[in-house]
Amino acid sequence: MLLSILVISYNTCELTLKALDSVFAVDSVHLPFEVIVLDNNSTDNSAEEIHNAFQGRVHLITNKENIGFAGGNNEAAKVATGEYLLLLNPDTLVLDQAIEKLLSFAKDHSEAKIWGGKTCFADGTLNPSSCWQRQTLWSLFSQVVGLSSLFRRTNIFNPEGIGGWNREGIRTVDIVSGCFLLIKRDFWNEMGGFNSDFFMYGEEADLCLRAKRKGARPMVTSDATIVHYGGASETIRSDKLVRLVKAKGLLIRRHFSPVTVPLGVAMLAGWPLSRYLIHGLLTFLGKKKSEESKEVWGAVWRRRKEWLS
Repeated sequence: MLLSILVISYNTCELTLKALDSVFAVDSVHLPFEVIVLDNNSTDNSAEEIHNAFQGRVHLITNKENIGFAGGNNEAAKVATGEYLLLLNPDTLVLDQAIEKLLSFAKDHSEAKIWGGKTCFADGTLNPSSCWQRQTLWSLFSQVVGLSSLFRRTNIFNPEGIGGWNREGIRTVDIVSGCFLLIKRDFWNEMGGFNSDFFMYGEEADLCLRAKRKGARPMVTSDATIVHYGGASETIRSDKLVRLVKAKGLLIRRHFSPVTVPLGVAMLAGWPLSRYLIHGLLTFLGKKKSEESKEVWGAVWRRRKEWLS
């Protein structure tokens, strides 16, 4: 088996079915592959619907509890037999033989060891979250004071988001998004897969940064393009942000130098607080669009014990 495609499903039934349809489309993949779907105890009948629609074509694992994106991929990878593992989000659509193109790219750039493609939204506009640069004290400062939001399309003030790049061509990056991430199974096993301390968000960043210490040079190519809707399994925005901030804090503790960890964590804590205060001020000044954001960031700040610990 050349390729094992891993899909982690959690309450995204309709999207997961469409994602799998796009994988099995006639013009999608013309090489030996298997699909392993792990359902994280969904409550929307995802497992039953996937079983009925793709019986005999997917290896379906049904969990009795939600073990997160990291844990789910670790479990799915244990039964994979492919030379390569492709992590594919359930809220994606494979376009124009993107999987085969990504495999070809990996063979041409074997030194990268982790490969990714380009993502777009359903309307064809760019979804820039296919890759990232690592967190730094400067990127955290830019985030806290709002520079990364005001100047989103600049590398200087939005370095994590590689703001000045339109994702065209080939580029070496620090982090390949877990929504469309290719890695050799042997290297995945050597790395120990995802760190299970990351429940959701941050696990691919941790994997890529650990891989870089072992000589990997993660790369992405725009030749392999998919649709990624994003955030489908997280319906409550404050919950998503709490998980995100918690993951970013864990990344700081794991990948910053010991001297800079306290400052990094302090800066991270300032991010939700600054967003809450800014949207509170805009709401006071009559900006109705900021009212919901004020409530969301206020909820994140009030739950700070969850992500500061």
